[in-house]
Amino acid sequence: MTDEISPADDTPWLSAAELESWVPFSGMLLGLVSALDAQLQSDAKISFFGYLVLAGLSEAPGRTLPMSDLAVLAHGSLSRLSHAVSTLEKRGWVRRSPSPENGRVTVATLTDAGYAKVVATAPGHVEAVRRLVLDPIDADQLRTLGKISAVLRDSMGSPCEWPSRPGTAG
Repeated sequence: MTDEISPADDTPWLSAAELESWVPFSGMLLGLVSALDAQLQSDAKISFFGYLVLAGLSEAPGRTLPMSDLAVLAHGSLSRLSHAVSTLEKRGWVRRSPSPENGRVTVATLTDAGYAKVVATAPGHVEAVRRLVLDPIDADQLRTLGKISAVLRDSMGSPCEWPSRPGTAG
């Protein structure tokens, strides 16, 4: 018996050129999420996912979204979102309630304290995003990054877009 794994003949293994792109990309992806989470935990005592929830609600009409829509916006499962919202509720930043339009739907609403938390946390987060992502690349690379990221996001079945701010496109 051998310790080696015998790959299936029909497995489309990554080529050297594909690995050359995949390995740094996967490292960047994991490292970026970790670095952003660490910055938010250190500076604001909130997780990256929790911040995405608060920020998404801050941009929503009436600072309110159905939980299912918020899960898509924050790129998390309903279970993960429910856990995060419970934590945010305990801190007084979010409130859950039945939807006025459909009582079977639960909505999450950003409280005034939650909005203040987003406003206080955003400058440090934006600085980290600039330092880690925007400053190291030029304008053409930034446009390419946005296009590639949208294609990859859409290929995962998550064509969610952040709510657009009044007076902005997209």
